[in-house]
Amino acid sequence: MTTQMFEGRGHAAVYQKYRFAPGKELQQTILAYLQEKKAIPAELVVDVGCGSGQGTRFLAEHFKKVVGTDISEAQIQEAKDTSSMPNVSYLVCPAEELPFQDASVDVLASFTAAHWFDIEKFMREAQRVVRPGGCVAISTYTVDMSLRYGDCSEKLTKIFRECWDQILKYSHNRLKFVLENYKEIFEALPFPDKKRITDIYDKIPMTVEGVVGYMESASPYQTFMKNDPEAAKSLLQETEKRMLETMGVSSRETPVEFWVRHVCVLGCKGR
Repeated sequence: MTTQMFEGRGHAAVYQKYRFAPGKELQQTILAYLQEKKAIPAELVVDVGCGSGQGTRFLAEHFKKVVGTDISEAQIQEAKDTSSMPNVSYLVCPAEELPFQDASVDVLASFTAAHWFDIEKFMREAQRVVRPGGCVAISTYTVDMSLRYGDCSEKLTKIFRECWDQILKYSHNRLKFVLENYKEIFEALPFPDKKRITDIYDKIPMTVEGVVGYMESASPYQTFMKNDPEAAKSLLQETEKRMLETMGVSSRETPVEFWVRHVCVLGCKGR
């Protein structure tokens, strides 16, 4: 079964506020692949493990009907509560038990979620629900992140990574899929026509508050909070203070460039 790490309403609210949508380079990579494989136009696109709907809303801009699914009722409620396009709907269900008919889905997507799934069962579902000639697009951003701001980018990135390293000590063992650039997920995809891209770099517009909020939204930080709430809160407060001092600013709303590296697994089911 899916590993459930994002269940609480409080965590879901933080997730909605601070998690970012797929960046432009990742979007273009996915759309170009779907064009190449003639999966566009698509009637039905499903975003599995949609969380609070950031990726679902991107898909809705390009496809006729998009359904976001997630095992967390709290996450789905956050997605529903956020204004969305009329071609989007949401369902609570496990990634391994999708409520779609055989060969009915044109594109099956998942953004920064597949490492939480039971990979073997999820891939069986992908094989079942994706129509012949349909496609799969599974991506994640990695822990390879950096910050850019004026002439202090290197120092800023060092402060961020020091904090991130502390948070990652509380990582679930499923982070191994991300650290291995989704290699195991790529190998498990049962479509012979597939590829894995590991060097998609995106610039995400952020503020200092947004960067700190992103770290707060991460599942290892939530585990850290349960184990030692005072230390967890103190770490983020101190990190924010150090970032602002390094940048020579006082406002948490100061813009900063947040660079992330994405990995994307793409596949097309034979006709």
